[in-house]
Amino acid sequence: MKKNIGIWIDTKQAIIIKLSNNGHSLKKIKSNIETRERVEGEGKKFGRFGGQYLTYEKNRENKKILQTNNFFKHLLKEIGTVDNIVLFGPSKMKKLLEREINNNILLSKKLKGTFNSETLTENQKVAWVKDYFN
Repeated sequence: MKKNIGIWIDTKQAIIIKLSNNGHSLKKIKSNIETRERVEGEGKKFGRFGGQYLTYEKNRENKKILQTNNFFKHLLKEIGTVDNIVLFGPSKMKKLLEREINNNILLSKKLKGTFNSETLTENQKVAWVKDYFN
């Protein structure tokens, strides 16, 4: 049997569902992406320097992009030796991961599809992946 996996992904975590002859296995990977954070010592949303204003939005955005890229690198290491991949989930993270997979020459041929999905239980996620590959 081919190594088929389904990845359910959102901003908090990714669940990798590997199908095999004797069943399936689940692996949860936390993203460690901070969506709401407060930097210590930050009082106002801006600082005034003469006629200019300084916001911390760019620093937060850069930090979030760095955390997302680290999360995707970890995921790509986990799925390197599979035959078929399907992505599904409720958030835009699946589209970002799809773009990362398409940029990887070895994995781009293995991606079979990206689908929208609601928040599902673990059993529903496993059933979804089994139905997709059957």
